[in-house]
Amino acid sequence: MDRVKLKAVLGSHPHVQAVKSGALRSDLFDLDFIEYTPTNTAFKPMVREQAFDVCEMAIVTYLMAKAHGKPLVLLPATMMGRFQHSYALYNPAHGTLGPGDLEGKRVGIRSFTTTTGAWIRGILANDYGVNLDRIKWVTFEDPHVAEYVDTTERAPKDKKVLQMLLDGEIDAVLGETSNDPPLKSLFPDPAAEATKWYARRGVVPVNHLVVVTEQLAKSRPDVVAGVYDLLKRNKEQMGTAATPDFVPFGIEANRKPLELIVDYAFQQALIPRRYAVEELFDATARGLN
Repeated sequence: MDRVKLKAVLGSHPHVQAVKSGALRSDLFDLDFIEYTPTNTAFKPMVREQAFDVCEMAIVTYLMAKAHGKPLVLLPATMMGRFQHSYALYNPAHGTLGPGDLEGKRVGIRSFTTTTGAWIRGILANDYGVNLDRIKWVTFEDPHVAEYVDTTERAPKDKKVLQMLLDGEIDAVLGETSNDPPLKSLFPDPAAEATKWYARRGVVPVNHLVVVTEQLAKSRPDVVAGVYDLLKRNKEQMGTAATPDFVPFGIEANRKPLELIVDYAFQQALIPRRYAVEELFDATARGLN
């Protein structure tokens, strides 16, 4: 069959550099990379217009896209995973806050539907007993999935999330880090908290995986499998697997983090029901390991 050219967006991760540079290639297809900085700015056109053939995507964006029938197919290829505890800040100039103190507070977040936000809210609710409905959420961007009805307070257009925290207009922020000396982590020792959380859950939170268009998956499942294999080869070239693995490949390797983020997304009413992990993949993707 004819060699195909695919429009692709992937972040500048070490484990995809050989694919992005062309050092690793396929006999079936060429990847025409389009750079988006930050990578998350590509998610909206991918969800709304299927603007690329292959695209990195935040897992909560994908779950919501699936819930609204978007023609995208998930591949079990993690591009970014990380512990989330260091992505929550407060300003001690306005009083001491811990993770259990957010009820009744104003909390800023780029968009309510970000994957980092969903992970941290899940941690707050399930590990600290926080009632998320008692927090006043202040957002700065629309969700990637247009159909989601966002009922949060929208910050004025000229406002920036960290500046509002510094100015005392909000009490805490999720999904951001900062070297600004006045700001402190909401979790007193994020690294220690992450270690304890991993020991309890056995999960590295996955943020970004890869999606392809349903059109590509249906017309060229061989190419879709080839894209996955190419990315997996690049990861394997990076050397010995780390423990824990922050960029797991394959459905089984991703099962526990996917089950947990599905659970959190459902709890937070971002998706209408809990999806089984197998439901997140089509027949071709279910055959990848």
